[in-house]
Amino acid sequence: MIERQQHILQFIREHKVVKLVTLTKEFNVSMETIRRDIQQLVLEKKIEKFYGGVKYVEPVEGIIDQRLHEQLPEKIAIAKACASYVQDGDCIFIDSGTTTYQMIPFLVEKEKLTVITNSLPVAFELIGSKVEVIIIGGKIRHSEKSVTSNDFLFRFDHLNINKAFICASGVSIEKGISDFNLEEAITRKQIISISQTVFLATDSSKFNKDVAIQVCPLQEIDTIITDSALSKKTIMHFTKEGVQIKLVQTDK
Repeated sequence: MIERQQHILQFIREHKVVKLVTLTKEFNVSMETIRRDIQQLVLEKKIEKFYGGVKYVEPVEGIIDQRLHEQLPEKIAIAKACASYVQDGDCIFIDSGTTTYQMIPFLVEKEKLTVITNSLPVAFELIGSKVEVIIIGGKIRHSEKSVTSNDFLFRFDHLNINKAFICASGVSIEKGISDFNLEEAITRKQIISISQTVFLATDSSKFNKDVAIQVCPLQEIDTIITDSALSKKTIMHFTKEGVQIKLVQTDK
């Protein structure tokens, strides 16, 4: 049921406004079943209901502590897949998002690993481990518990990053990846420009959305890692643009 609700939410997100009868046909279920699923999504404040239909509610950015438990199974599955790309001896960047934060348990046993991060929670979790930690210098963003920086504050050109794991608040073909905060976007731009390989770690709810600030076009991302609730239509559109997408199954 949870998986079906995720697919329903993805369908509503893509179409913005949908009639209930359309959902019954699309998902081949009864009106009673659709009403139950819709009621749950309304309670979660992900959609709004009106007579005969529903509409998608565009989310606003919440503080990181509020978002840590949202879509947690998806985030853990994505993070585990991200960590599978990390080899002993790598120097990697871990972004300040709630998805990349979940990578830590899958990394602590790696040998001679260096983690560069702008996330205070990531840095704190790695204290006491055998992982070498470098935290970038700059201004603390309180809501995200992150550090935002630029060339005046930190010498990015001294870093040699094999793999960067980046988060996003929005992902679209037209605008690429985007974020709510200008300073966060600038930091990500810097990291992406100096990294050998860039992975975007984001759950399916972020697709076909543009938020305030563009970080980079899709062409600058090597692989997007997301959950399997992403619709086939969206996958087809993105792969047609040459974007490599890796889908992960969520443990329920």
